[in-house]
Amino acid sequence: MLFAIICKDKPGGLQTRLDTRPDHVAYLNGLNEEGKLKFAGPFLDAEGKPCGSLVMIEADDHDAAQALADADPYARAGLFASVEIHPWNWVFNNPGKA
Repeated sequence: MLFAIICKDKPGGLQTRLDTRPDHVAYLNGLNEEGKLKFAGPFLDAEGKPCGSLVMIEADDHDAAQALADADPYARAGLFASVEIHPWNWVFNNPGKA
């Protein structure tokens, strides 16, 4: 099942994001190698600076998705003001479906 992890950064969190980015990227690369990462990227503010994240993963259930979200170095560094996890149905332009 696919899950959308929607994260909003705490105000003033840009430096934490920048400092933690190499570990975050390594974590996502690991999820990609395991076949769990579908796509990911930052939300941008009006100035074009990152202010949150959207990470789409494949997991067995909500608890497994929560565990992956909790293990993200950004989450462990306390970057996020909020994290939402929602099951998601990829209907349009899904490369896995004809």
